[in-house]
Amino acid sequence: MYKTWIPFEWIVAIRFLREGRLQTVFILTGVAIGVGVIVFMSALLAGLQSNFIQRVLSAQAHIQLLPPKEVTRSLREDSVNAAIVQPPLQRLKSIDQWQALQRQIGSMPGVLVVAPVVSGSALAVRGSASRAISLTGVEPEAYFQIVKLPEKIVFGEPRLTGQDILIGLELGSDLGVGVGDKLRVTNASGEAFTLTVSGVFDLGSKGANQRSTFVALRTAQSLLGLPGGVTSMEVTVRDVYAAEIIAQRISSALGVQADSWIKSSAQFFAAVSAQTTANTAIRFFVGLSVAFGIASVLVVSVVQKSREIGILRAMGISRGQILRVFLLQGGVLGFGGAVLGCLVGAGGLVLWQRLALNADGTPLFPLVLDPNLFALALGLASMTGLLAAFAPALRAARLNPVEAIRG
Repeated sequence: MYKTWIPFEWIVAIRFLREGRLQTVFILTGVAIGVGVIVFMSALLAGLQSNFIQRVLSAQAHIQLLPPKEVTRSLREDSVNAAIVQPPLQRLKSIDQWQALQRQIGSMPGVLVVAPVVSGSALAVRGSASRAISLTGVEPEAYFQIVKLPEKIVFGEPRLTGQDILIGLELGSDLGVGVGDKLRVTNASGEAFTLTVSGVFDLGSKGANQRSTFVALRTAQSLLGLPGGVTSMEVTVRDVYAAEIIAQRISSALGVQADSWIKSSAQFFAAVSAQTTANTAIRFFVGLSVAFGIASVLVVSVVQKSREIGILRAMGISRGQILRVFLLQGGVLGFGGAVLGCLVGAGGLVLWQRLALNADGTPLFPLVLDPNLFALALGLASMTGLLAAFAPALRAARLNPVEAIRG
């Protein structure tokens, strides 16, 4: 019954592995350590990157649409100087037909949310104290899907009616205002609007908290002298790494300036890319060491089992069967070590989550035990074992049975 259900190649492969127990244990341990390192580092760096990107992109859009800039114009031409030019002043300007653009962009594949924004500078006044502020007018329903401002509210609520304003924690402290207090906001023309503080937020940056304020879109349009217009449109996409491709698609299709976070935060994106490259290099070299370990053990096994291989060939066993015997050994070593390595990696990740904590006891950053990562590790380790076993298996299959028995 045993021989009926288990093919001949499996019987011989398992027997060879059992006879070299010490070698089998060592190579399984080596593969397990290698796969464990790959799983642990991959999950750790993926969690770190996700945390970085979430922190950066939770306060900004993936793509920002802007009106075209004023072009440089010539002031005077003469025989001495071909032209005297002066960079133009970039005035507050609205995006033409932004409502139609919003509908067109929202229907594009990969785009999640499109939100109109009016932003500019103003002066916040409270009694004798005043502070220069960055005023941002938004439609809360759409904008809060892009920037998770409600999650950053520490006092009050994220309410934005025509008479409400949200201010940063430091700005409220500097002006001595809190939820429910009145705040006078003055524009560059000297017009003043009295608004009620409905909420106080903390963006995690003292500088941002000192100057950032949010009001309703229509309120900002009135304050900044841009009735019915918007200064930018904020876009979020499904895949953050495809933001630049979608931005280029928007620019070419609609003829507007579209800047992705990849372009505007080039240094940050370069750092993320460097982390990805480092992770790939680590996995490659660990996988290479695993492959050489399996290959070296099987080469030794071929030398040690030369007589047995010769006897099997003399009994009529084909070269293809001998080849499969050693390929099976490589596959078993790769898969078995990968299973142990996945357990080691998962255990390391669980320990990291429990031991690497912030001052408040929360995890340093969230880690996800992705089943796809473990499946990929199992598949790659098994494939590495088969590839590493190919050369020793080919050598075993080519052994001359007479010379092998005599040797």
